[in-house]
Amino acid sequence: MKKLLFVVDPLDQFKVYKDTTFSIMREAQRRGHLIAACLPQDIQWKSGGFVMATVQQISLTGSQPGWYRVHNTMRMALKDFDAVLMRKDPPFNAEYIYATHLLEQAEREGGNVVNRPRALRDHPEKLAIMEFPLLVTPTLVTRNAASVRDFHAEHGDIILKPLDGMGGKGIFRVGKDALNLGVIIETLNKEGAETIMVQRFVPQIVDGDKRILIINGEPVPFVLARIPQGTEVRGNLAVGGKGVAQPLTPRNREIAETIGRVLAPRGLLLIGLDVMAFKKSPTRPALTSQRSSLTRWSGPHVQRTMNHCSAHSGPRRTSISTSTLGITCVRKVARSLPGHRAAAHAPQRSFTSFGRGRTSNHYD
Repeated sequence: MKKLLFVVDPLDQFKVYKDTTFSIMREAQRRGHLIAACLPQDIQWKSGGFVMATVQQISLTGSQPGWYRVHNTMRMALKDFDAVLMRKDPPFNAEYIYATHLLEQAEREGGNVVNRPRALRDHPEKLAIMEFPLLVTPTLVTRNAASVRDFHAEHGDIILKPLDGMGGKGIFRVGKDALNLGVIIETLNKEGAETIMVQRFVPQIVDGDKRILIINGEPVPFVLARIPQGTEVRGNLAVGGKGVAQPLTPRNREIAETIGRVLAPRGLLLIGLDVMAFKKSPTRPALTSQRSSLTRWSGPHVQRTMNHCSAHSGPRRTSISTSTLGITCVRKVARSLPGHRAAAHAPQRSFTSFGRGRTSNHYD
């Protein structure tokens, strides 16, 4: 039995029908592991002591609403958990960075944090693409309004977005007529105070962008294509996009493996990658939220395929099946811990029975 801590957004805000963290929690509980959750603001460090957090021991009820039950609330050192999973959603702001520093200190104290805090800090979602320019549609990162206008003049049809958003929020398309370009720039970059990203519009978005999941450098063999509906240019499920399960194409696999080979050794165990028209768009190293929705379209054949891949090639995080995603993620985390063996389906126990011991920083 392992004890796992999830650093998350408020549990009451989870959309459990599509939340990957919920799926990991569910599989962990099925395997008899003990689950705790806390918010980033619940973590603190005081000189002379360890990184501590006020955590809630929870169990999943299997029903909605009221999908979880709190059994106990207590303060614990992060090093005393077998694994700490950083699952906080964007924005990637100063508070997120501060949280990674606290988690990195927990690593120095013997904690096992997934993904590595330094790697999270060094690879902010959208900006991570700069390391892979040959795989990216023409892109500009700037605070300068004149540079944005020049980029529009060059490409004619562009997408503007904030660097710290998610779920399709704050994304604008400006066509050749440049309608409202000025006010959009002012809105996004706050009169030059904030950096934004501008990309050439890719018309193949009508066929959807593909969320590829990579576990320990290896892509899952199926993807979630997120297809815009009506006049919308955003395929994000959060804004009404339609999710369709598709097999991974050879080109998409090539892109994912190229990126996975670079990022996995840095401690990015779980990666979400958005690909469109054979060009990569922003990566997402903190855990993604589209996975569970594929359950409605995939069917048992896809689940059997994913289980086969997990059994023969090592675990990997998938967008295909709620249960399969949880299984692969929990297997990978469990295998990073000392004394690993298959977990029995043990009854829920109290955190008061936990021992205290160092955990491994080994991720393989």
